[in-house]
Amino acid sequence: MTAASQPVDTSGRRYPQWAVLSVAAVVLVVLFTTALTFLPVIFNDTPFDAALATAVQQTANALSLGAIYALIALGYTMVYGIIELINFAHGDVFMVGAFIAMTFLRTGFSATTLLPLAIGVAALAGFALFLGWGLISGLGIRRAGPRLVALGLVVASVAGLEVGLKQTGAIHEIPMLVAVLVPTFLIAMIIMGAVNVTIERLAYRPLRKASRLAPLLTAVGVSFILQNIVQIWQGTGDRPVPQLVPFVRFDLLGAHINWLNLFIFVLALALMGGLQTFVNRTRLGRAMRSTAQDQQAAQLMGVDLNQTISITFLIGGALAGAAGVFQGLYFGFVRFDLGFNAGLKAFTSAVLGGIGNLTGAVIGGFLIGFVEVFSAAVGQQRWSQAIVFVVLILVLIIRPSGILGQQAGDRA
Repeated sequence: MTAASQPVDTSGRRYPQWAVLSVAAVVLVVLFTTALTFLPVIFNDTPFDAALATAVQQTANALSLGAIYALIALGYTMVYGIIELINFAHGDVFMVGAFIAMTFLRTGFSATTLLPLAIGVAALAGFALFLGWGLISGLGIRRAGPRLVALGLVVASVAGLEVGLKQTGAIHEIPMLVAVLVPTFLIAMIIMGAVNVTIERLAYRPLRKASRLAPLLTAVGVSFILQNIVQIWQGTGDRPVPQLVPFVRFDLLGAHINWLNLFIFVLALALMGGLQTFVNRTRLGRAMRSTAQDQQAAQLMGVDLNQTISITFLIGGALAGAAGVFQGLYFGFVRFDLGFNAGLKAFTSAVLGGIGNLTGAVIGGFLIGFVEVFSAAVGQQRWSQAIVFVVLILVLIIRPSGILGQQAGDRA
C-alpha cells in the first residue's frame, strides 16, 4: 500500500497526493463534460444549451457512481498492498453492508418478534458476541477497557439493527434527516468492519503462510458464503430501500442536479480524505505503510503484524459499509448478487489506478464511473461493461502497473 508515496518527476520534485487527485479529477470532469456537450451538437444538431445541461447532469451521475466504486476499490487495494491478497469477498462485504443499511432503515431484524422471545434474544446475543469476539481477537485487544468499548460498539449496533427505524419515505426536515442518516452509516460501518475483521481472523490468517492459491480460493468461498446467507435471509429479488433524501434539485448550467448526488460525492470525498490522513499522519498509518513495504523489517521494528493487517480489514469493511448505504440511497434497491458486479468493477478500478495505491484506486473508481455513464449517455449502455474492460486493457498495455503504478513509499 503506497498511500505515503508521492509521485515524482524526472527532477525528483515531489507532488502531494491531493494535488495529483485534484488535477486528475479536474481533467476528467472537463474532458467528460466537453465530450458530452459537443458530440450531440455535432452529430445530432442538438442545441448547445440543451447539450450542456445534459452533460452536466451526466457528470453529476458519474461522480456519484464513481464515488461508490472508489470506496469499494480502496478496500481491495489496501488489502492487496498489505498482504498481496486479492480479496474477492470484498464485493460481497459491500453487498451485506447495503442489506444491513436497508434492514436498519426499514423494520430491523425483528428477531424477537418473528421468533419466540428467548430464541430471538439468544440469536441476537450470539451474533453480537461472535462479531465482538472476532473484532477483539482480530485486533488483538488485550486491555479490559478497549475490549469493553469494542464489544459495546458491536452490541449497540446489533441492538439498533434489531429495532430498526421504520422509515418509509423522504424526510424533509434536515435535523431529522441527519438524525436518521448518522446512525445508519455508523451501524453499517461498525458491523461491516467487525464482519471483515472476523473474516480475516477465521479465514485468511490461518492461511497467511500457505501458498497464494489457498487464500485466493478461500476468498472466493467466503464470497459465496456471504451471498448464500443473504439469499436465504432476504431472497433473490430486489429489495426496496427507503429514499430518505427528498428529490430536491438545484440548477447548474441548465441542469437540475439532485442534492443526493452532491451528498454522496462530498461525503465519499470526506471518507477518502480521512483515510489518507489516517494512513499518512498516524502511528497506525505508519505501521500499515511499513508493513506494506517489508513485513519482516516492520516486525523487527516492533509493529504488530496481526493487528496492523486486521486494522486494514476493519477500515476496508467500514468503507464498504458506507458504500452500501450510498448504494441503497442512490439506486433505491439492493439485491443479493449486486456484490459481484460492483466488486468486479471496484477491483478493476484498483488495477486501473495501480493496485496497492490508494490514490490510484480513487482515480480508477471515478474513471470507471465516468466510462459507464458516458457509454449510457451515447446510447451504448449494453456495451458499458465491455467498454470498461477495453479501457482497462488499453491502459495496462501502455502502463502495466496502472495509471499511477506501485510506487516506492517513503520511509515510515
